[in-house]
Amino acid sequence: MLLTASTSHGARTRRRVSWIATAAVGASLVLSGAATAPAALADTTATLSGVILGVGADESQRNVSWYSSADTAQTVQVAPTSTLVNGQFPATATTFSASGAANTSTTGFNRHTTITGLAENTAYSYRVGSDGNWSTTYSFTTQSFEGDYDFLFFGDPQIGSSGNIPKDQAGWVDTMNVALNANPNAELLVSGGDQVDAANNEDQWNAFLAPDQLRQYPWAATIGNHDVGGTSYEQHFFTPNTDRSAAYYRKGASSIGTESGGDYWFIYKDTLFIDLNSNSYATSQGGGGDDAHVAYVTDVVNKHGAQAKYTVLVYHHAIYSPADHAKDGDNKVRRVDFPTTFSKLGVDLVLQGHDHSYSRSYEIKNGAKANADEQPGQDEVFEGPGGVVYVTANSASGSKYYDITTPDNSGTSGAGNGADPLNPANYWYNSVQNQEHVRTYVKVQVQKDQLVVQNIRSGDCAAPNAAVELGKVLWCGPENGTQPAEAIGSIQDEVKIHPNHGDGQDIQVDVPTTAPGEFGWTINGHNGLVDLGTAEEKNLQYFEATGEINPITVTDTRASKAAWSISASVGDFVDGQKTFEAKYLGWTPKVVTPGAGAVAGAAVGSGYDGGDGLSTSRSLSSAPLGHDRGAGVVGADLDLKIPNTIDKGSYRATLTLTALAG
Repeated sequence: MLLTASTSHGARTRRRVSWIATAAVGASLVLSGAATAPAALADTTATLSGVILGVGADESQRNVSWYSSADTAQTVQVAPTSTLVNGQFPATATTFSASGAANTSTTGFNRHTTITGLAENTAYSYRVGSDGNWSTTYSFTTQSFEGDYDFLFFGDPQIGSSGNIPKDQAGWVDTMNVALNANPNAELLVSGGDQVDAANNEDQWNAFLAPDQLRQYPWAATIGNHDVGGTSYEQHFFTPNTDRSAAYYRKGASSIGTESGGDYWFIYKDTLFIDLNSNSYATSQGGGGDDAHVAYVTDVVNKHGAQAKYTVLVYHHAIYSPADHAKDGDNKVRRVDFPTTFSKLGVDLVLQGHDHSYSRSYEIKNGAKANADEQPGQDEVFEGPGGVVYVTANSASGSKYYDITTPDNSGTSGAGNGADPLNPANYWYNSVQNQEHVRTYVKVQVQKDQLVVQNIRSGDCAAPNAAVELGKVLWCGPENGTQPAEAIGSIQDEVKIHPNHGDGQDIQVDVPTTAPGEFGWTINGHNGLVDLGTAEEKNLQYFEATGEINPITVTDTRASKAAWSISASVGDFVDGQKTFEAKYLGWTPKVVTPGAGAVAGAAVGSGYDGGDGLSTSRSLSSAPLGHDRGAGVVGADLDLKIPNTIDKGSYRATLTLTALAG
């Protein structure tokens, strides 16, 4: 049984301390950098360009990257927007020193740094450069560091692939405008790879970087096959927790310094994101191939998976897609190498690009359809153990589309590309396939106990839509162009994914920041979630939340009428690095429906009032020797009382049930 809770005032205090400490370190680094810069360069005016806001290691961080025409000491200056006066940064603004090197794919230099210690629900302004040589001022806003959130996933802008950079840029800018105007509170922008068509073409990179939103919302970059062949990708993006060992480069050590590579991960709220360089897939190329990625994902999940509720993988080469790349030999290799590991590790969702079409897989387990009864286009999926849903995004810019291809007779599992018995026009692995030759993006709503995935149209058949405008495709609209284009902003596909949480029961409680709030509980019979809601503050001393476990049916028809018992204990509550003791949970067992001789165990109070609570094994129910045969239902009312000094967060713990029968 998983328990979660959240608190805030302590967390905010700690983050403020972190901000002050970081500010002091940042200032000392800036002074040191300025003192050691060559005199000739210190007075050089640099042209600053290509600024992009990147995702950090968690919600309290952002990375910033940019290009500079001069090799000078530079920083990022940051301040809450409310402290700026007439656009001028206050003396209390924090500076973060940048590092970087000379560009190898073009002239000039690259710079990057990490902003740390951000507070939640705060608007910030920032600029890059140095005293007397600052960039334009940009801004971003943090939101609550706990709870539900949305992120947007964009497939293959691939600027330049139509042969007309301005038209590709226009479609990309329009998609960003449509997506963020409709979802201004989205918190992350996630890449499916192929930002550009030619890896080192800076005209294409400038067009990709044109949308203002790329300086307002954090971009989680992904390396595509059109990005990998040069170093511009690494010069433009600085990603958190990145392993740039030779194993994660396409050609191994020989790629380092000439190509881009690396795998990385980060945690945002309750989601562990892992991003892979899928260009490295075979050891014959020189890199570590898929085996290295499998080992990387396994290591990251084993070390950090317990800190998150959901695990989302991102890489470029779609292994369950419907169009030109569906039958590619390298994707067949990945389709064999990846799925079993992803199932064993409890991955919930995989996001992919590359095939310039949209698809949403059935629930896949160990490389095969997990549930034979799942219907095409089913709008709600309850993942069983090992179940994973794979989504492939279509073009976000309209620069290139691939038409859906026809299944063959190569099989309906593993590397096969056979037809779906329930919908023979589709590949066996896809619940939904779509190509309308219109721009789209994918919205993912991360909610308390489900992921809602939507494929949304960001354009129609009219300009900007480069592939249509230039005659690269000959039709546009649903059903191979036989129907008019749907409205911009309309939803083409939507599914609610209920992840599996194992054999136990999941319990969740939110602890508020200040005044007591409403609390409630919900029980989901598919995945065992028991949501204790938002705790109420009592007497300005402690928080309390109540609920009940999922009822447990006990059936005993043994002729021996031997005794039986069910007991349980709970582990500590955890939210990332934050925790509180299991002893604060107590319960009052009860017999819901008499039968099988069931007798309720003794009540156990919260350890807040003394004692060990449910941190040690306690009896839920039992029956003596000679009890009546039959079935009964037992349960327990839960009582969670915790000190009001506990940090804000959505905490989780697992209640383990043990049954013994004589």
